[in-house]
Amino acid sequence: MIINRKNGVRLAAVGAAAAATMGFFSVGAANADTFIPLPGGSITQTLADGTVVTVNLTDESANISPSMGSTPLHRNVWVNGKASVHLDGAGATGADIQPGYVLACQVDFGAEAGADAAAGGDDGIALGALGGTPIPLSGGGSGGVTLGPGEAVSVDILDLEAADAYGGESHSAYNSFEGTDGSVTWADSTLGVSGCAGYAQARSYVNVTVETDNVSSTVTLWGQPFSLG
Repeated sequence: MIINRKNGVRLAAVGAAAAATMGFFSVGAANADTFIPLPGGSITQTLADGTVVTVNLTDESANISPSMGSTPLHRNVWVNGKASVHLDGAGATGADIQPGYVLACQVDFGAEAGADAAAGGDDGIALGALGGTPIPLSGGGSGGVTLGPGEAVSVDILDLEAADAYGGESHSAYNSFEGTDGSVTWADSTLGVSGCAGYAQARSYVNVTVETDNVSSTVTLWGQPFSLG
């Protein structure tokens, strides 16, 4: 469960990534979990109408555990983090925050967290720290995913439930806030990755969509890539 600490909205967590070779929490030598503290990141961009958007990713970490299947093709991961947004400008009235992770099999993400890596077109995404060649990307996944060599998938962290106009349930992968400040926190969001016989990587992202009277724009912050083993 995720709680937006600013607006008190309860959010259900469904997604996401993680791990590399750093500290270990042992549960027996053959089943050691690997904990990775991650540096997060920050970006500030000025939109065409002068609105200044600052996005921060903090308290980011990942924990990878061997799969119940005990084969190199399976990875189980748990991720944590907090995305916070600050807007500055006369037209700033709120924004949408959409955190997620890109998981990939035998795809090089580059080595840095940063600001300038932005989403590619409808059929791909630039995964390098400063952009790069888009690769085919499927999106909106949750739960377990299967990846082959050269494949990548984006996984939403949020599954925000609300009643629709007809009394049913609607689901959203982003959280909206009004005013100049908003945030979303996720804890122990889980994902299973299978099918990748080679190296697998993951990378967090935070998309922030801002609409004012004069502009509509999305600012993307990328976290640092990390290995899934």
